[in-house]
Amino acid sequence: MMNLLLLSAVINNPLTVIPTPTHVSMGTGSFELNAKTVVVADGLTEVVAKQLRAYLQPATGFELKSKRTAKSNRIAFFTTHDPQLGLEGYRLKVDHEGVGIWANSASGHFYAVQTLRQLLPVEVFGARRTKQPWTIPAVEIVDKPRFLWRGLMLDVGRHFFPKKEVLKFIDALAMHKMNHLHLHLTEDQGWRIEIKKYPKLTSIGSMRKETMAGHYSDHRHDGTPHGGFYTQKDIREMVAYAEKNHITIMPEIEMPGHCQSALAAYPDLGNTGAQLPVRVDWGVNENVYNVDDSTISFLKDVLTEVMALFPSQFIHIGGDEVPKKQWKESPHVQDLMRQRGLKTEEELQSWFIRQMDAFLSSHGRRLVGWDEILEGGLAPSATVMSWRGTKGGIAAAKAGHDVVMAPTTYTYFDFYQSKSIATEPTAIGGFLPLETVYAYDPVPAELNAAQAKHILGAQGQLWSEYIPTTDHLEFMAFPRTCALADAVWRAPGSTNFKGFRDRLTTHLMRLKAMGVNYRNPTIGSQAAVGTWRSGQISEHWTPHVWDLTSSFNKAGNYALTFQYTSGEHRLDIDGIEIEADGVIVATDGHRGRTGGEDVQNVYRVRLAKAYKKVLIRAKVRADGGSDSNGELYVVRER
Repeated sequence: MMNLLLLSAVINNPLTVIPTPTHVSMGTGSFELNAKTVVVADGLTEVVAKQLRAYLQPATGFELKSKRTAKSNRIAFFTTHDPQLGLEGYRLKVDHEGVGIWANSASGHFYAVQTLRQLLPVEVFGARRTKQPWTIPAVEIVDKPRFLWRGLMLDVGRHFFPKKEVLKFIDALAMHKMNHLHLHLTEDQGWRIEIKKYPKLTSIGSMRKETMAGHYSDHRHDGTPHGGFYTQKDIREMVAYAEKNHITIMPEIEMPGHCQSALAAYPDLGNTGAQLPVRVDWGVNENVYNVDDSTISFLKDVLTEVMALFPSQFIHIGGDEVPKKQWKESPHVQDLMRQRGLKTEEELQSWFIRQMDAFLSSHGRRLVGWDEILEGGLAPSATVMSWRGTKGGIAAAKAGHDVVMAPTTYTYFDFYQSKSIATEPTAIGGFLPLETVYAYDPVPAELNAAQAKHILGAQGQLWSEYIPTTDHLEFMAFPRTCALADAVWRAPGSTNFKGFRDRLTTHLMRLKAMGVNYRNPTIGSQAAVGTWRSGQISEHWTPHVWDLTSSFNKAGNYALTFQYTSGEHRLDIDGIEIEADGVIVATDGHRGRTGGEDVQNVYRVRLAKAYKKVLIRAKVRADGGSDSNGELYVVRER
């Protein structure tokens, strides 16, 4: 029966399970869960059986008993050795006598339980008891994930999220069968993990005096101190909680850049010796670690304590956005480079990363870094997290290194979810709709089969510059996390966005029952009135013209927005002018850009009357290359 199921494609799947199961075969009838239902488990499956009972009790009121055997009215767990299921797969069968679950591992049993919960009425996800028939449709499911790495990155450096809120987030990830939580623990704006050997990292580095208000380009601050950190006891509790939910927490300790909070605590780690504050502004920062042996020793000490708290095989060391200005200007650093036989600052950064790679490897761990760690030569054991598009991931995979795909165009959940940004909370920029996330395939077409095996999977990024609260965090994360969970779990070639949207209607009710905030995906967006596409805009400043007669069709004040949507390069704009019936009638000459971050990308003009033909002319460039895509939107303000 199992071989037949694995070979058969699912044509009509009436279930609302997310992520999409690999194979589904619907039966007839159903099983009704009641107070006399028993959970059958042995010593190997008792833990997940206990979790199932805990999931069901609040809403059903049933305190289900556990037994070693039962022939009917039971939910039974069985450990098997089926190579077709792999490490995390499972088989689940429901008929009128009950539920049977087969898996090779505790993870497989756990993921079967997440599916079983979604086969029940949505009220089962609530915390209050409800009276109703708890029926499960007759079905047989054979299911396993496509990728080993299915994750989310949570940035607690820019805005701190307390332990209780992180645990709630873990619950939501677990329901979607995600298995990695990448915790971004240190930043210029805050150090969030207790390190016993260096107490100033949290006594000084965890608190900034204020936070940027509005958008980055506004250069305003709120005047309110912000801080917080996790004690080592907190970390142990979070790690243990995640492990029970079959989620690995991977810590990130940023180096050699994004480290001003550490430099504020210990100025000798820097290049200037100046006493710096914990940074209050967002963006890339020139203050980086020096490259002295003492600084390398400091970071090894930090990583030693980190490794004692996190059993994760992978330890992330950042490595992104490292300005080289201070290294270039420091005679001491230049002398060290000569002593170490290094010709460029890029080679120096590679040397720095290699020290960490060798240290982590000596402790049986694996280094992960953002794709900038490719610059100057990749450390021997390094795994690359490719965020600046897919090029870094492709290069690393071709060189035989493992890769986690995290490109901005598919996985940056701090981007806007609507083109009508006036109706959305402030975001860093960009545009990442639900359908784009859902359609993502983490394996680039440029890789052959052997190289593709190095793609471990993908993860979404929740950078928190503009995400100050848990409600806002969840609003940005869901339902895009639902879409990403589907993308990294489902079988290749089984994309069906309409079917996903249909299932999402019910799935969002589950999130609501769990108390998880989300953005309503039915909220529409205004239509684009113009576009630019890859290859149309060069990396040099060039005039570009759009015919927007139908949008500028009467007198009034207009706002024109340039909105980047995808590609390797942002769009820079050096002012616009409106040509109406062959005459320049309005201009807005300020410089703006749209990409991973939007800065003054809205242009305003006034038309005194209606015209027969209206052209917009903008001086633009695709910064660093010609692969930029985006859309134009026009709003008549009055």
